Amino acid sequence: MDLIEVKEKESMSREAAAARLHALADTLAKENDVEFDRGGLRVKVHVPDQVHFKLEFELGDDGSELEVELTW
Repeated sequence: MDLIEVKEKESMSREAAAARLHALADTLAKENDVEFDRGGLRVKVHVPDQVHFKLEFELGDDGSELEVELTW
């Protein structure tokens, strides 16, 4: 299978970002699949029961970054 990569960047409130993370977390907790629908492209991804979780935080003069990564 070819690599499919969907990247999305947008500005939003902290509360809106938290709501989006909550929705994804709820889906991961209840379902075996996660669906993404962006720009007419619909991708359904199976997520196994065991995943690798990585959390990174960077603090710098030009800004900060919090990155959450799930791999399997």
